[in-house]
Amino acid sequence: MPPVVKWTLAFVAIAAMLAGLDRLLLAAEARGFIYYRRRKASPGSLGSAMLEIHSLMQPSARHAVEEQRRVVEEEDDEGAPPDPHPTREQGTGNGGQ
Repeated sequence: MPPVVKWTLAFVAIAAMLAGLDRLLLAAEARGFIYYRRRKASPGSLGSAMLEIHSLMQPSARHAVEEQRRVVEEEDDEGAPPDPHPTREQGTGNGGQ
């Protein structure tokens, strides 16, 4: 077999494997297992992951992770924001007139 044919077959085989891997990763992304091409991770997710890894390496950094979780829990506990447009029945500050 001439070398040109071998290189062409190798190139086609590699291209087919990469295309198959791309389809596999897109399917995993569609099921929510990974972030790949279509969906992007939230900006804070990488920072949170790095804090967790850092806290494993240095236990003294654990307080940063715990504080971040506490802040997120407090934000969840606050409930809905106040209504920006109160109605007259709720009071508009005109003394009930």
